[in-house]
Amino acid sequence: MAKKENGFFDFIAPIYGLLFNYQVQYYEKILHRVKNEIDLTKYDNIIDVGCGTGALCYILSKTGLKVTGVDAVQRMINIAEKKLQNKTVDLVRTNVLKKTPFEDKSFDLAISSYVVHGLKKHERKKIYAEMSRITRRMVIYHDYNQNRALHINIAEWLEGGDYFNFIQNAQKEMAESFKKVRVINVDSRAAWYICTPY
Repeated sequence: MAKKENGFFDFIAPIYGLLFNYQVQYYEKILHRVKNEIDLTKYDNIIDVGCGTGALCYILSKTGLKVTGVDAVQRMINIAEKKLQNKTVDLVRTNVLKKTPFEDKSFDLAISSYVVHGLKKHERKKIYAEMSRITRRMVIYHDYNQNRALHINIAEWLEGGDYFNFIQNAQKEMAESFKKVRVINVDSRAAWYICTPY
């Protein structure tokens, strides 16, 4: 992620902090919806890539998984540390677009929520490769599906990411980087792209 984008997320980190409880409720609802598709309790550990203020880490820690959250933005990590102070979650500041400090196949599962749509295609390829490298079993991208909404279109256009290309090509792009890709729609405008690493 470019320095400019890190600055943007550094600036809006406190806003994400205010949305923490809403995000926790949202992720709790999503995990409930997918529990028949994916039994997270069968696994030992998970990494949340682009964990932001830690809402998904919070919910994942309730499943019994050992959770590691990573984010490139220090201010996000700082807020996550406060929000997760009573949870056993390891938080690491690292940029997943570069090689992370984790050994190959360190985690059973990796998840990234609403990160890849904001990256350019060449950056998405990097994140796909790095998450595949550090994951043994399954990489999950929780992100937009093809069901668009005007308010999301406007917000994503203002953010300047690659949302419009992503939603048209997500599964195809991921299939170039993973053995298998399965898509489960988890909400009206969101899907889990479930990828099997090589």
